[in-house]
Amino acid sequence: MGELPKFQDENLLVGMETSDDAAVYKITEELAMIQTVDFFTPVVDDPYTFGLIAAANALSDVYAMGGVPKTALNIVGFPNCLSPDILGEILRGGAEKVKEAGAVLSGGHSVQDDEPKYGLCVSGFVNPNKMWKNYGCQPGDVLILTKQIGSGIINTAVKAEMASESAAKEAVQVMASLNRKAKEVLEKYPVHACTDITGFGLLGHMVEMVSASSVSVRVNVEAIPYMEEALAYARMGLVPAGAYRNREHSQAYVNIGDVEEAYTDVLYDPQTSGGLLASVPKKYAERILCELRQVNTGTKSAVIGTVESKRETYIYLEKENEADGQK
Repeated sequence: MGELPKFQDENLLVGMETSDDAAVYKITEELAMIQTVDFFTPVVDDPYTFGLIAAANALSDVYAMGGVPKTALNIVGFPNCLSPDILGEILRGGAEKVKEAGAVLSGGHSVQDDEPKYGLCVSGFVNPNKMWKNYGCQPGDVLILTKQIGSGIINTAVKAEMASESAAKEAVQVMASLNRKAKEVLEKYPVHACTDITGFGLLGHMVEMVSASSVSVRVNVEAIPYMEEALAYARMGLVPAGAYRNREHSQAYVNIGDVEEAYTDVLYDPQTSGGLLASVPKKYAERILCELRQVNTGTKSAVIGTVESKRETYIYLEKENEADGQK
């Protein structure tokens, strides 16, 4: 793959140079445009639910930058052997999620494809002086995660017809939830860095965040919110191939200590429409968690780690008793 030409524009605040969630272009001193695009193949069988999840996933990148989504365009790949009614249900789900976000669905584009694909191109606004990036963690910060993890493992169990009804229902509910309420709570406080947890899994995205910030983090694996039965399914070997690819990519930057492999399987598990991971000063953590509960995000939030000055590697996994011993 050849090198892409480099673009120079003083108003391009966030581009391809970093691993941020979206591009940001300054319009005025107090207004910048966020642009992002995301689409994928179905992660659930129901077309309407797939539309909800795919739209929530695409909209999430705007929230991860601290912005507000304003317009969206449908992106569709669809085989001619399937009923147009299926496509109609996918688009209906997407439209309802865009409406829930307070944005406007203003068009789109479709192509014939061998399998269904759906997503959105989303534009939003943010004050350039208040936008979040996926780096900037400071020693003394804590990391707050706003959704439970394990959707890839649950979906693998569903495909194997081994998932419980309650576990499958929780995964769908979490994946279809917007990060809007979490963003609206977090923006009231100093956010030093933020990203959303998607295909690289929690550890993959965390490695990007802390390495770009030149810090290390201690992560309490027992404090992380997990989807129901995700750990149990991991122990049964119901782990998607993407988790192994994520592990291979970032394991050199993670000290797992004596943490059980099932935990690391879930931490590397690729997420669909995951939560926000925010680095904030410790003194605000309890207030943030309290407000997240009050606004009823519909998901589980927790403080999962602490930021320290750079050590030998970037991430240190611990169990609760180990973390307590080092406080």
